[in-house]
Amino acid sequence: MIHVIAELHLVPNARDEFVAALRALEPVVRAEAGCIEYRGALEVPTGIDGQAHVRDDVVTVIEKWEDEQALAVHLAAPHMREWGARVGALMTGRTLRVLRDV
Repeated sequence: MIHVIAELHLVPNARDEFVAALRALEPVVRAEAGCIEYRGALEVPTGIDGQAHVRDDVVTVIEKWEDEQALAVHLAAPHMREWGARVGALMTGRTLRVLRDV
């Protein structure tokens, strides 16, 4: 199994529109072969020691895939290309981290 942490950096005031588009995408991705988990998350202030500064302009997508091949198929899927074209103007960039279990 592999894990993906995708930080999607947004233009100012785009979060609500972006989150709505992500929520519509989530069930489509979860139905893909090899998808174990796929969900968006927003940072929230907690007051917990060590928590980094909360970023209102970042949406994090937390993913789990059976293997790297399933992730590659996901990234090349037509619905992902369409979604990227739809939300691309709402983003300033992204950071991906692909991890494996220890």
